[in-house]
Amino acid sequence: MTQFRPKYITFDCYGTLTNFQMAEAARELYCDEVDEERMQQFVKDFAAYRLDEILGEWKPYSEVVHNAIERTCKKNRVRFHEEDARKVYEKVPTWGPHPDVPAGLAKVAKEIPLVILSNAMNEQIHSNVEKLGAPFHAVYTAQQAQAYKPRFRAFEYMLDQLNANPEDILHVSSSFRYDLMSAHDLGIKNKIWVNRGHEPANPYYGYIEIKGISGLAGAVGL
Repeated sequence: MTQFRPKYITFDCYGTLTNFQMAEAARELYCDEVDEERMQQFVKDFAAYRLDEILGEWKPYSEVVHNAIERTCKKNRVRFHEEDARKVYEKVPTWGPHPDVPAGLAKVAKEIPLVILSNAMNEQIHSNVEKLGAPFHAVYTAQQAQAYKPRFRAFEYMLDQLNANPEDILHVSSSFRYDLMSAHDLGIKNKIWVNRGHEPANPYYGYIEIKGISGLAGAVGL
C-alpha cells in the first residue's frame, strides 16, 4: 500500500471525517423518557433502523431519520414526536470534524485529489465539508447518486463521475457495513479502515488500519 499512489483518495464523510453524533442527539431528546440502561439499546436500535431505511430505493434523508426514530420509539415503547425527527435532521450540518482530520487531510491534499462519497443530502453536506479544513476535488451525495451506501449504485455513480476504475482509487472509511464491504465486493482493493471504535475489525475485507486521519499520509507513502 505504501507504494500505491491512487488517482483519487475517496472518503466516507460522516463518522470517518465528521464527528457523527446521531447517538448523542437521540440521548439528548429522549433522556427524560429513557433511563441509561434502556438508552444503550435505544441508540443501537436507532442505528440499525437507519441502516435498514437506506437499503431500498432512495428517499430524502429527512425521511430516513424520521422513520428510524419512529420505529425505534415503537420498539422501545416511547412516544414519538415528529418534531424530534426534524431536530435531529437539522443538527447534521452543524457537526464538525474529528480533531485529527484537518491536519491529516491537509498533508495528503497537496499530493492527491480528495473526494467525498456521502450518505447526505445536498443541503447538508457542504456545511460539514467546509468545517473539514481541506480542499476537495469533488463531493458526491446519495441525493445525486439516488442511492445510499452500502448499495453499489452509490459507488458506481462516484466512479462514473470520476471516470475512474476500482483500481484507481483508495477508499477510506470507519465503517465496514456502509463502505468497506461494498468496496471490496466492487473490486476496490485499496482500502483504509479508520478505527473510530464503532465497529470491530474484519480482516477478511483487506485494508490498512489507521487510528485517525493523521495516519493517512504515512499509509500512502507521503
